[in-house]
Amino acid sequence: MIAILRRALVAMLLAVPLLANAAAGSSAHDLVKGTTDELLADLSANRDAYRHNPSAFYAALNRIVGPVVDADGISRSIMTVKYSRKATPEQMARFQENFRRSLFQFYGNALLEYNNQGITVDPPKDESGERTSVGMQVRGNNGAVYPVSYTLEKVQGQWKVRNVIVNGINIGKLFRDQFADAMQRNGNDLDKTIDGWAGEVAKAKEAAGNQPLQEQQ
Repeated sequence: MIAILRRALVAMLLAVPLLANAAAGSSAHDLVKGTTDELLADLSANRDAYRHNPSAFYAALNRIVGPVVDADGISRSIMTVKYSRKATPEQMARFQENFRRSLFQFYGNALLEYNNQGITVDPPKDESGERTSVGMQVRGNNGAVYPVSYTLEKVQGQWKVRNVIVNGINIGKLFRDQFADAMQRNGNDLDKTIDGWAGEVAKAKEAAGNQPLQEQQ
């Protein structure tokens, strides 16, 4: 089951960068659709180099994904108001960096194994408001198809990713529950929870691996 979750999260990591390079003002749907080929070409061209230099790979992921993810909004959502309102700007920045780095480190190597089995973006939805979703189907190395749904919100006029649901698993809720549990175990010590977040991501991965997942054939 852990292997299934790992493949599903590969779909998440693979698809998030699809939002990276469109011009400001592009629709969320076109943002996804228009950059698919570019992402896959980059992975194909640099896969061997990234395998030999993981730091360069993590830096590349951060460079590509960072500008299109509402890191502040996601971090505050994971912490919830209960904890985020007590956090200093330095603590928030440190948590954002630890969260991003730990996620890439745990699942980045699996992303390099993806061999362009196929990604299909769903038809566009209504984007007239400040919030929308973009769905896609990602075919894994094992032939299974994983549904991915992104929640995007407009931040200063540009679409930003706020959450992702991979094969029925709400990643935002998963990490939010994990953060609250860690705070309880750490006696509400925010610094301790932030500094130990890499371990919490590993626990969240294991917890999600125990949830039933349905693979579409």
